[in-house]
Amino acid sequence: MISLPEVILASTISWIGWKALKGFVLASSLDNLPGPPSTSIFHGNIGDLLSYDGWNYHRHILATYGRAQKISGTLGSRVFLTCDPKALHHILVKDSQFYEMSTGRNKAYMGEGLVGVSGEQHRKQRKLMTAVFSTKHVREMIPLFYEVTDRLCSTLKSKLHDGPQEVDIHNWLTRTALELIGQCGMDCSFDSLSGEGTHHPCAKAIKQFLPLASGSFGFVLNPLFPYINNWNFPRLKRFIVEHIPLDRVQKLKHVVDVIYNNSREIIEKKKSALASNDEAVAAEMMEKKDIITTLMRANLEADEDNRLTDEEVCGQVSYVIQTFIFAATDTTSSALARVFHILSMDTVAQDKLRKEIREAQRNGQLTYDQLVSLPYLDAVCRETLRLFPPVNLPSVRIAGRDSMVPLSKPIIGKNGKEIREIMIPKGTNIMVSVTGSNTDPDIWGVDALEWKPERWLSALPKSLEEARLPGVFSHMMTFLGGSRGCIGLNFSQLEMKVIMAALLSSFKFEVAPKHKITWKMTGISAPYVEQFEGTHQALPVLMSLVSD
Repeated sequence: MISLPEVILASTISWIGWKALKGFVLASSLDNLPGPPSTSIFHGNIGDLLSYDGWNYHRHILATYGRAQKISGTLGSRVFLTCDPKALHHILVKDSQFYEMSTGRNKAYMGEGLVGVSGEQHRKQRKLMTAVFSTKHVREMIPLFYEVTDRLCSTLKSKLHDGPQEVDIHNWLTRTALELIGQCGMDCSFDSLSGEGTHHPCAKAIKQFLPLASGSFGFVLNPLFPYINNWNFPRLKRFIVEHIPLDRVQKLKHVVDVIYNNSREIIEKKKSALASNDEAVAAEMMEKKDIITTLMRANLEADEDNRLTDEEVCGQVSYVIQTFIFAATDTTSSALARVFHILSMDTVAQDKLRKEIREAQRNGQLTYDQLVSLPYLDAVCRETLRLFPPVNLPSVRIAGRDSMVPLSKPIIGKNGKEIREIMIPKGTNIMVSVTGSNTDPDIWGVDALEWKPERWLSALPKSLEEARLPGVFSHMMTFLGGSRGCIGLNFSQLEMKVIMAALLSSFKFEVAPKHKITWKMTGISAPYVEQFEGTHQALPVLMSLVSD
């Protein structure tokens, strides 16, 4: 007798076979676009884009085939990859309702949170979450930021008391970013910043999430998630997942369970405190500035039409925990590690930045307004995020209908004719090239691939203004654009600047001898040290105290 798992497996294989046959046999309007030859029958060019040095392949195909091209996806599918400004505005802003993010995987992993829903449900949640991440609220968090960075500096000063030492700055930046989001996001501590590391179960689970869920594994499964989410048999789905004989699936299941259970626990504790008859407890909850407490207060105050359900609130908590721990932690620590790696090699820029920071600190700890107005600090942050965005993987949208996408600059098709607009068939995966947009020499100038903070201290190129890129931050696509632009932009910027000001005012950074540093694109880019037995994630630098 055939078992249910065998029926499901056979059905899945048949569905995959049909998708592959359809991709290879049926013609598409995208076939006339230039693009690289497929390098794999199974995953097309996706494996090359998601490899450790995927940005080199990415830049190669952009330089060779242009701003708008067709690449091969999984099982012979066509993927439209673009960094054309007009096309990006059309997809992310003008007709964004027809180009939704692939939310199926996020919904399966994180529930009914902001990154797992679309349409009106996303609009309602975004409205509530935007208030939580407003400049006004982020400004009020700065005492929490300083409390954490003071602990970091105190520990590092004690380690460097006897003179310069080699320090893995990436490890300390990751731990600091994790503690910041713990304190500012959830009103809890993940790391004292005094010992060797954190042992908090939720934090450990989150650190495993991205490696397990991303890469070719995640991209190949993307088409299945909408069907999985629409199949309303939770117990049966759980039974199937528990019996899938893949170690990666079982580890991912455990990680998601830990995060979900932690989310429910946080919600119940805060709901109880907010509803407490103890006036002191209720008053304390009204004064808390962390993101989740603020979100729950805002939800209680919202009118009924805009109020979130308990399941949606749980989804938001999972969103804050997952997205802001693995995204805000890893992306910010990646960007900061890149800054300190560059500054350890460019001591002139480091000295210039330190001078600016220390002069501003003469009258004491910097206020929010002082911190965000330091011109060279701002320029270093912007230029690093432009040239080295922590998330280099193209952002994916799915065409919800057949539609024409205009181009700002015509391309030549395979038939030799000029193309000014492209028909995108319904269901097509569209890859928004952040790297291509941020380094396009036609937009940024011939020095687009150079790290030059000074470009932000004078008038930007006219070509950049005319391009009208839809990015939510400084004409660049690092934080994406439109209704799916990064909602934590203000938080991330403040986090970077507080940590940079704290460390650069107290410590000097130099290149650590005898180490070869390689940056790899592992979902979120990270530095690796090459050793005899292989590589491991780290950024050793030579640190010393700055004399007063």
